[in-house]
Amino acid sequence: MGFLDFLQGPDIGQGIKEYGAADGAVLLDVRTPQEYREGHIPGSKNVPLQELGRVTAVAAGKDTPLFVYCHSGARSRQAVNELRRMGYLQVKNIGGIAAYTGKVEF
Repeated sequence: MGFLDFLQGPDIGQGIKEYGAADGAVLLDVRTPQEYREGHIPGSKNVPLQELGRVTAVAAGKDTPLFVYCHSGARSRQAVNELRRMGYLQVKNIGGIAAYTGKVEF
């Protein structure tokens, strides 16, 4: 690990692997519905940052593992902080889809 590695942010590829290995996990896309329609990670659920109160529709239990992404990682960082304030216990910012190299659905 280099001195400036902390500036890079989360590795979305690693986050997707962790999501796949976590029982009952939800992959949460906090971008706008328009951005989501333009391409999203398969299996993800769209709950925009501005509508996080609706997250109970996809993650009723506060112990549900949530793996959160957006475009660049900034909104997902905000969402993780808000979800923790809402009482969710297992929340991880996995970064932005802009750095994702896997399959995308439309």
